[in-house]
Amino acid sequence: MVVSRSIFGAKSKIAFAITALTAGAGAATIATSEDPATSLKLCTTVPLRLFRVSLTAASIAFDYEYSLLGLPEDSIERARVKHEVHTRSARRLEELCFKNGGIYIKLGQHIGQLEYLVPQEYIKTLRESMLNRCPTSSYDQVCQVVKKELGGAPEEIFDEFDPVPIASASLAQVHVARTHQGQKVAVKVQHMHMTDTAAADYATVEFVVNTLHRLFPSFDYRWLVDEVHDSLPKELDFLNEAKNSIKCMDNFRKLSPHIADYVYAPKVYWNLSTTKLLTMEFVEGAEVNDLQSIQKLGINPHDIARLVSRTFAEMMFKHGFVHCDPHAANLLVRTLPSSKRGIFGRRKPQLVLLDHGLYKVLDNSIRTNYAALWKALVLADANGIKENCLKLGAGEDLYALFAGILTMRPWNRVIDPAVDHLAIQGNASDHSELQIKRPSVESFIIIGRVSSEALIEEKLSHAKSLFGLLHVWLEDISLQARFFIMQVALWMLQFRSALAL
Repeated sequence: MVVSRSIFGAKSKIAFAITALTAGAGAATIATSEDPATSLKLCTTVPLRLFRVSLTAASIAFDYEYSLLGLPEDSIERARVKHEVHTRSARRLEELCFKNGGIYIKLGQHIGQLEYLVPQEYIKTLRESMLNRCPTSSYDQVCQVVKKELGGAPEEIFDEFDPVPIASASLAQVHVARTHQGQKVAVKVQHMHMTDTAAADYATVEFVVNTLHRLFPSFDYRWLVDEVHDSLPKELDFLNEAKNSIKCMDNFRKLSPHIADYVYAPKVYWNLSTTKLLTMEFVEGAEVNDLQSIQKLGINPHDIARLVSRTFAEMMFKHGFVHCDPHAANLLVRTLPSSKRGIFGRRKPQLVLLDHGLYKVLDNSIRTNYAALWKALVLADANGIKENCLKLGAGEDLYALFAGILTMRPWNRVIDPAVDHLAIQGNASDHSELQIKRPSVESFIIIGRVSSEALIEEKLSHAKSLFGLLHVWLEDISLQARFFIMQVALWMLQFRSALAL
């Protein structure tokens, strides 16, 4: 009892100390607010948010430190207790994110996607809840943002404006409207005071994480804070999002013309857009994982899988400009506007990319090394895998783990030269070790083909002689032949499976 009281006392002292120290950073940030009229309100709400963060962080840190104290490594009891601590901590973090809102929702979403870097208890708790329970702004708040950004009330700026949002995310929500010229549009409105609270919240989270790392060196999530620091300002600038969508489409037209017609981003209405409000063409479509709606459109779901794989492979290996939030709600499917039904009544698909707020730029070195790594992974080239993992920073002791994370399979399957090595056939321990789901073999073949094409294009651009060009062309022919053989082998495997059923 005395021990538990002393632990609670220490935890409370740390929470209060962190709150007091971070309050100064938060106050300084608020003082520079672009909207001085909101400063008083923020000054009354931010300290409460700071205290919640401090108490939650201290609770999680102490729970790990003392619940696992004295339990032998690799023991069954330690594994059981660690699972319980992970679950409790994930729920504490989830509660904090929803109470504080704003960038905390974004942070929770980010953690929920780190499937190979954080425990599964966090993934399970945060992934769905952070995407499906985002806060919404009141219509009065939306009106204030529209008036400030565009100079008038929604009903003045637009011919029609639905006060009920069709979607809400951590930073903004979307309303359907119609312009005075009759175009149906989607209006993305940033939650009020997001810029002000985001700056204060970031200062708080950074200080808390750094403090806890000093107290408990094993608690090191400073890299996550750095990631948020880089991405948040970009996501809060909706004009940056608009420019990203334009650049994305330009890349497909210039660098991937063979699939440019099959990828689309909604048109931006620049005269009705600012850094905090974005007006775009409204696009009807089915979410990429809505199988029933896709089939009603007359589209073969396998065509969607191939298109999504090809689209993101082209971004990664050829464009070096990659959409970083490709969850189902941001990937819509519609029929290709110019397409007609085929012999079997099928329609060609078009992939509509939404939410262009965050892109990752890959420099030429990373892009080509990553392409070479994926080529090696798909072709089960052990030496190529090791060489390119090392170039990308995965050292001698990490290349097998890195390859396993990328392919979602254990090392012995990664380097299996059999054609079907891309399919998951491991035992239960293999699956739990890598926290895997069965991927599409055809998608991996597509990734291998595009990564190889990117490497060939890079070599052709540096070839200095006719002999050099001939060598690259022969290599290209050889690679295309290998991928054709793999594709044929896959069709045969699928045919045998169908006969077995």
